[in-house]
Amino acid sequence: MKDWWQATFPQGRQSLIITDAKGYPVQIAYGEKGTGKPLVLLHGMGSWSYNWRHSIAPLSKYFRVICFDAKGYGFSEKPWLRREQNGHQIIEFERIIQALCDEPAVIVAESLGGLVALALAQKNPQLIARLVVVNTPIFTERLPHWAMLLLAQIPLEIIQTIDTLRLAYLLAPLVREVMAIERRGVLFDPSILTQEDVYWLTYPFIELPGTLVKVAEELQIAAREIENWQVNQPNMLSQIQNNLDAINCPTLILWGDQDSWFPVSHGKKLHQYIPNSRLQILDNCCHDASTGSSEVLNKSIVEFLQDTNFF
Repeated sequence: MKDWWQATFPQGRQSLIITDAKGYPVQIAYGEKGTGKPLVLLHGMGSWSYNWRHSIAPLSKYFRVICFDAKGYGFSEKPWLRREQNGHQIIEFERIIQALCDEPAVIVAESLGGLVALALAQKNPQLIARLVVVNTPIFTERLPHWAMLLLAQIPLEIIQTIDTLRLAYLLAPLVREVMAIERRGVLFDPSILTQEDVYWLTYPFIELPGTLVKVAEELQIAAREIENWQVNQPNMLSQIQNNLDAINCPTLILWGDQDSWFPVSHGKKLHQYIPNSRLQILDNCCHDASTGSSEVLNKSIVEFLQDTNFF
């Protein structure tokens, strides 16, 4: 099967070294396509750049589209022995933008990526010209899926052993089948997910050791955040919620009307809190909007940027 990076980006998969939140160098995989003002695509939990496969080419007609795998995901480095600190994604996202963009960028971020983008818009607004967030867990009260809950409970040492023994590789057909069922579960029309999609979406878990343990670690961080939020202990989620009115850049909030993970009422609430925002409900769209509603999503992004005089 042809390498997705080579087939998608003129220069294929490129590599960037940044300093992570703990001061260690870490390799980030990315690709870019198009020219003009920068537009950065940020994926969600357990995903990677492939999730934006339907948006890269259409948006690259207007912008320099940059698509990267966050640390621990996809083809980016997965430090095994260093445990993460809460909020590391925000620091690392900031450094990726600073390294790749010489002017404020459009940020398009889905699911957990949207939460990271909201936090960065508060922390360093000079980096962001326009913000688009899609189905974002800003007001969630629990991890939305049974597999997430399970991974959040298993000791990381056990998951690391599973990764080290390459059990996902040995059980590749089963892993692909289970993940295909789950991915179809967040699509309004499950039939649009092809076998090629399943191959690439599961590729990091099967072929790149370290992926599973890093995703589990992120889920455990998220579970602690939600737990602290519920009992009014210090947590980053509350900080982001309490400072949403500080986000001044034009912001588009896209939300699937059938999102069973984070209901559309959360999108309406987010719209109320961000002063310079607009909300668009995506009809017949579940949680995976970048796959299930890509045409509408791409069109909405371009129209929003035109309306706000970005180009």
